[in-house]
Amino acid sequence: MNLLTDTGVIFGRALRATLRSRTQLAFAMLQPVLFLALFGPLLTELDLGAGGSSWQVLVPGVLVQLTLLGGSFVGIGLLMDRNTGVLDRIRATPVSPLAPLLGRTLRDVVQLLAQSVVLVLLGLALGLRAPLGGVLLGLLLVGLLAAALSALSHGLAMRVRTVPEFAAVANTAAMPLMLLSGLLLPMTLAPGWLDGASRAVPLRYTVDAVREAFLGHYANGTVAAGVAVTVALAGLGLFAGALAFRRQPA
Repeated sequence: MNLLTDTGVIFGRALRATLRSRTQLAFAMLQPVLFLALFGPLLTELDLGAGGSSWQVLVPGVLVQLTLLGGSFVGIGLLMDRNTGVLDRIRATPVSPLAPLLGRTLRDVVQLLAQSVVLVLLGLALGLRAPLGGVLLGLLLVGLLAAALSALSHGLAMRVRTVPEFAAVANTAAMPLMLLSGLLLPMTLAPGWLDGASRAVPLRYTVDAVREAFLGHYANGTVAAGVAVTVALAGLGLFAGALAFRRQPA
């Protein structure tokens, strides 16, 4: 078997397990749906300084929030497989060493993109207006970000021993990323020092690029920077995840 075939086998196994867990799928969508339905109407009369409607600001931010929270914690499933010996049994087969990482990451990307499509459709029902090309570009960036975060999450799962340890690290990392990337409100509304600090957070560039895409702006510096940063994040995330996966587990 080769890496591509092995990845497909692991992807199919992981996807079937996800589809069987309907409760997990439903509750994974609950928080972003609540943000759109309950928080979005509060912003409709406010000038958010982004050049478009409040929905063109909020929906891209919620898409990245879904990806950040969903992608950061997917490694818990791998950690449980490690602790119960499932991963050891998979590794005892002729499967390619990186297939468990790539198959699971691909499953996570597909799941988060499917959830993102549902959120965009809900946003359209609530008042979002965005060009199809912008929505597709935004979903592409979300998919790349999901790959980066998922691979990092699975890499973390190979370096810690327990779920509480995993949750502590993931929560500590996710909180400043949420606050400094401008997920719910643009960082241009923040004080100068906070706006400056947020420029050190890669997710800000992804959020800004998705918002520009939803406004129909494709060929500008904000989109170019967002695409470059997100592609780099995907590459670095997959590299770091693969490196952690190849090492002896902690």
